Amino acid sequence: MSGVTLFMADEQAMVDFGARIAEVTEGRGVIFLEGDLGAGKTTLSRGIIRGLGHRGAVKSPTFTLVEPYEIGDKRAFHFDLYRLVDPEELEYMGIRDYFDGDALCLLEWPQKGAGILPKPDLTITISPQASGRSLNLLPQGSRGEAWCVALALEFK
Repeated sequence: MSGVTLFMADEQAMVDFGARIAEVTEGRGVIFLEGDLGAGKTTLSRGIIRGLGHRGAVKSPTFTLVEPYEIGDKRAFHFDLYRLVDPEELEYMGIRDYFDGDALCLLEWPQKGAGILPKPDLTITISPQASGRSLNLLPQGSRGEAWCVALALEFK
């Protein structure tokens, strides 16, 4: 599979799709979220994290770089690398430790960490449209391909 493009009509559709991503991934893997400011990356992240069972607020980690979530036996890390000046800064924060084990890592602005970040299972590029958002899902391996197949069947 080379990828799939899906359309989300509104914010609730993005949140619902995020919840479905949480189910499909079973709370494990690496997902890159790309798109301009205001595209909906944090909204989709909120849906994913709530889909894992988190009931509190899901805020953008723009100033902290990472927001951890412990949800029962699942762990999720939501990164926002927008304010990152140099990818080497990630080494100082011990970025590689976040990718060890069975956690789900969501990374907004992954291009800011080029050369340091691991290869994602899935890259989702979000583009605003006249009435909603277009999501291009690009798998980066067998796990990402399986996720795309499952998501495409339901949301086409």
